Amino acid sequence: MSGFRFQRKLVQVEEAQQAVLRYARLQAAERVPLAESFGRRLAEPVAASHPVPHFRRSGVDGYAVYAADSVDASPDRSVSLQVTEMIPAGSMPSQRVERGQAARIMTGAAVPDGADAVIMLEMTESSDDEVRIRKRMSAGENITPIGQEVLEGEPLLQPGRTLGAGEAAVLATFGYEHVNVYRKPRVAIFSTGSELLEVGSQLQPSKIRNSNSYMIASLVHNAGAVPLIMPILPDEPEQVEQALLDVLEEVDCIVTTGGVSVGDKDVLVDLFERWDGLLLFNKVAMRPGSPTSVGVWRDKLIFALSGNPGASFVGFQLFVRPFLRSAMGHPRAIASPISGFIGTDYSKGSAYPRYVRGVMKFDNGQVNVKPAGEDKSSIMVSIKDADCLIYIPAGGRGAAAGDQVRIFPIND
Repeated sequence: MSGFRFQRKLVQVEEAQQAVLRYARLQAAERVPLAESFGRRLAEPVAASHPVPHFRRSGVDGYAVYAADSVDASPDRSVSLQVTEMIPAGSMPSQRVERGQAARIMTGAAVPDGADAVIMLEMTESSDDEVRIRKRMSAGENITPIGQEVLEGEPLLQPGRTLGAGEAAVLATFGYEHVNVYRKPRVAIFSTGSELLEVGSQLQPSKIRNSNSYMIASLVHNAGAVPLIMPILPDEPEQVEQALLDVLEEVDCIVTTGGVSVGDKDVLVDLFERWDGLLLFNKVAMRPGSPTSVGVWRDKLIFALSGNPGASFVGFQLFVRPFLRSAMGHPRAIASPISGFIGTDYSKGSAYPRYVRGVMKFDNGQVNVKPAGEDKSSIMVSIKDADCLIYIPAGGRGAAAGDQVRIFPIND
């Protein structure tokens, strides 16, 4: 047992991420009402079933005319045309516009056959059934042709896309009352440790309230999955094993915090030593959170994150979040880093790369970043300000103000 604790095999972050993603299974699709699909990930390709617009559409309030009838029109010289009808938005023209005629038309209304231009109302004068135009028009002016926005059959949305405002507008335009989306993974969240209290409990000496479960639950929700906060687990390996086993068939993965270090009471270490599953890794070349461990038990992943809030936050971003994104068809399960400049000295060197909670700011097209408060794995409060992870390479130097660094956004 002690050999497992102290002789762990070190893996790089990228290697650990790929090991996790090999076990990501695409969720089944489910059909939901369009109004309930916001924030979900699309599970089907969407193509245009008709052109947009599907009729010639007026871009202005005015009169639909033959452009040729306006050849002699100018601000100083008007041309008179007979008004045949009025066409509100949502109505179809009742007749064709012939030479010498015009139809009063509203923005968004269908342009009648025969007309090939719409003159703005401001360039006209009307009386009874006659309009005088004072501008020479070109064919097609102020008319949106059929299919200008979208051609019939044009691909619009691909599986894995998050459905936001623009996507909702597209789906509604093409008549999708219901839409196929990937089912949300269900994630059981356990915090281990006899020192933990429930959130509503009174503080006691040497005890702390369970903040990790709620932090992880929020991260799970933001990733698009369903968090299930489970009861706090004591430092008893048999109870931990039974609790995980009881919920395993009801969820898609399990996330635990605490119990992965090398202390005598680190129960997840004990579990990994004697279980019948596959341990993917139990030490990662990173700070914070190097004891992060992931295993496969009965075809489900168990993510064992550090009990320190900062370390579990980083571990979630690097391993759990990519797994959930991949399970919902995200085209980029692992977020791509961007380049920026660190605004303050960061002198904390390390034998492993550091992932520092940071705050980004965009100045004149440049990304500047700084640590989000004190960067200790046990510090919880600064997590609320972090919108990225700053990558500090391994070595004793750390980073100096003005250095170019890699930045991993965590809210994309």
